[in-house]
Amino acid sequence: MASSKIPEKMTVIAIPAPGGPRALKQEKRDVPKPAAGEVLIRVRAAGVNRPDVAQRKGAYPPPPGASDLPGLEAAGEVAAVGEGVTRWRVGDTVTALTPGGGYAEYCIAHETNALPIPHGFTFTEAAALPETFFTVWHNVFQRGGLKEGETFLVHGGSSGIGTTAIQLASAFGAYVLTTAGSAEKCEACLKLGADRAINYREEDFVAVVKDATGGKGVNVILDMVGGSYVGRNYDAAAVEGRIVQIATLGGSKAEADFSKVMVKRLTHTGSTLRPRTVEFKAQIAAELEAQVWPLLASRKIAPVMDMIFPLREAWRAHERMEEGEHVGKIVLDVA
Repeated sequence: MASSKIPEKMTVIAIPAPGGPRALKQEKRDVPKPAAGEVLIRVRAAGVNRPDVAQRKGAYPPPPGASDLPGLEAAGEVAAVGEGVTRWRVGDTVTALTPGGGYAEYCIAHETNALPIPHGFTFTEAAALPETFFTVWHNVFQRGGLKEGETFLVHGGSSGIGTTAIQLASAFGAYVLTTAGSAEKCEACLKLGADRAINYREEDFVAVVKDATGGKGVNVILDMVGGSYVGRNYDAAAVEGRIVQIATLGGSKAEADFSKVMVKRLTHTGSTLRPRTVEFKAQIAAELEAQVWPLLASRKIAPVMDMIFPLREAWRAHERMEEGEHVGKIVLDVA
């Protein structure tokens, strides 16, 4: 194992028991050691995501073998490399998707799940990339099959996932609609490239979609709401439409008219990212590096940054997320 000078102990944010934001507690832990194929990252910044909140509440346990600490994305310098690692060397700067452990001064990632930090990006910007970009790429482009010239609807357009989906769908030539909960959030979505932003508190997104598409509906829908949105998504979808479910913030159970699935020949699929294999995530990473990283390096797209909190105030970051007023990514500064 090649390494730089590494302390024995590190500061982490742990979840001793499920609860509200204040359940997040600062602790001292041993610095982990990378196994074969892994890198140890000296974390400079870590992204905050909805799954972290779910884990804190006791509703999203880490997969077997993963760190019990929250944090699914981190950026920093490679501090040590495990046996067989060929791509990275000590001192390289990376941003990585992790199965957990990002809320710490050091974390482990598989070498294939780490990517170079795009040119000119800060650590905090880089930490805002992996979870949302891996999620959007897989669900919108791989599962949803969004193509140039198609129409796309993303719910929750001002979220980290939403702001990423708007930019990527627009960059790859789709007509983009989105829902958001205020005039300010709708304006933010339009600035990112959405062609139509729908204030769901004031407008019926199904009616707006039908109007905007000449009655045809949209080809692909990315939904994190579920619940009552399931049936409405069927109404908003075009013939041969694809609906991709990535969360169920509005409830995991719903009544829906499945005759619409048959009549429109709809596909309703979904996925979760965290439990997938290292090899599966490596394949997404390779596609992102080839097709999306050049767009980031040229600043044609960039993560939308909401607020940055110090690691010790991770609880405040969770409060911010649960308040629902954020636009874009919430990040922890670990440096």
